[in-house]
Amino acid sequence: MTLEMVGFWMVAAVLVASSLAVVLTPNLFHAVLYLAAALVATGLVFLLLDSPFLFAVQLLLYAVGVMTVVVFAIMLTERLVGERIVQTSRSLLNGAVVAGAVFVGVVGFLIRAPRSVLRPTLDADAIPAIGRALVGPFAVTLELLGLLLVVALLGALYFARTDE
Repeated sequence: MTLEMVGFWMVAAVLVASSLAVVLTPNLFHAVLYLAAALVATGLVFLLLDSPFLFAVQLLLYAVGVMTVVVFAIMLTERLVGERIVQTSRSLLNGAVVAGAVFVGVVGFLIRAPRSVLRPTLDADAIPAIGRALVGPFAVTLELLGLLLVVALLGALYFARTDE
């Protein structure tokens, strides 16, 4: 067993534990913190797969950007309501059945997948290709993500304002 495999299994355990904590914790703010941990662990999986760009995107866009918006929305909404927000999982059994079915499907796919896959060779400098991809076909997606974050912030401000 290599050091890379040990690192992967440690990150995988953190990812599974934090994902379960997101679903099972009754406190909404703690659920958001567990979600941030799950997103960072997902970024670490990208880093272990030799994809530092995807790691950076995962960390910046999701773990920092989206989590900041969600935390501000929760804090502003709690102030507006004046009480602690508690989430309840009413369909825990149905969710567990669906999650189990997805798990069985993924494991079945992994069992049938070929064991040895050759990695493609990487160019010496992939930054120009990444820039062309962001400006090219993914430009609209990137702009829509920025627009989504701005709309979420404006919605949080609208709900947090007082009627005075």
